[in-house]
Amino acid sequence: MNNNIRIAPAVIWGSSIFLGLLSSVPQIAAMHFNALEAAVNAGITTTFALVMWYFNIFMLSRHPAKKVKQTISYARLIESLLFGLLIMLALAWIQQLILSHINFGPVMLMVEVRGILINLVFYMFLHVVQQNYENQTVSMELERIKSDNLGAKYELLKQQVNPHFLFNSLNTLKAMVETGDKDAVDFILKLSNFYRYTLESRKLDLIHVSEEMEIVKAYLFLQNARFEGGFTFQDDLPEQVLQTLIPPFTLQLLVENCIKHNIVSLEKPLHIRLFMEDDQIIIENPIRLKMGENNSLGVGLKNIQLRYGHLLEREIQINNDGKLFQIKLPIINEYNHH
Repeated sequence: MNNNIRIAPAVIWGSSIFLGLLSSVPQIAAMHFNALEAAVNAGITTTFALVMWYFNIFMLSRHPAKKVKQTISYARLIESLLFGLLIMLALAWIQQLILSHINFGPVMLMVEVRGILINLVFYMFLHVVQQNYENQTVSMELERIKSDNLGAKYELLKQQVNPHFLFNSLNTLKAMVETGDKDAVDFILKLSNFYRYTLESRKLDLIHVSEEMEIVKAYLFLQNARFEGGFTFQDDLPEQVLQTLIPPFTLQLLVENCIKHNIVSLEKPLHIRLFMEDDQIIIENPIRLKMGENNSLGVGLKNIQLRYGHLLEREIQINNDGKLFQIKLPIINEYNHH
């Protein structure tokens, strides 16, 4: 971490000159004003301030590899004060050489006290600046790590899509081939199309709902071949919704959840409905849970929740009244997606 403190030269020189002029105010206000004394006093104070500015900046910046500390380094503070005392002693001696009529003892005491006060102010100011800079650097690094972590998690989320689907599809295809089902060729084509959609869409964060519906249709064809009319699917999405955006495989995963967690039978087919209401895409199905199913969220639904949170910082709504299960997805328009 680079801990070099950066203070604008205008601040350093401006404050030093200001302190020099301020230190001459008592002489200027005195009854017997001596211009030389005022000028020497201002010059000495300005010089001291400049030296201590640069010394403290150098001292606080010379150990960039150390961990960030929120407390004051008393060793450095004492080092700065001792150096300041020596500089002020030298400047007081120079002042005595120029103004030999002044009593050296009281003058030295006065300039040393003044130097300590100036040095303390500079040191504390630079310490605050350094801590602020280091805290900002740490915060930026944490944000970068957080962003990288979220990005990695999102890539893992996209890899979770349909972990068992291929296995089930191949089993269905095997049964169709063994029985000489005439739809086996169509099944292979739809399976190929489905995984083509998977490979293409996995590269994207958002796709149009119309593209998502192509994935859903391919998936439904494959599932119909497997369950032979054990469920129905009703698509009531209006045309304008098809041009909005959605994370890839959102609707497909929700349809898969409906079929996976509920009883699918020819006698009483599972009815899945997709429609729009209150500027939301809604998918619903009657609750007919399989034996052993509980109310916990499946991997697919958690995946969708995390993707909406990561990409859009928006939440999906889940309604379950014991009879009907609904998922409400916020509609994403192109103009409000960044």
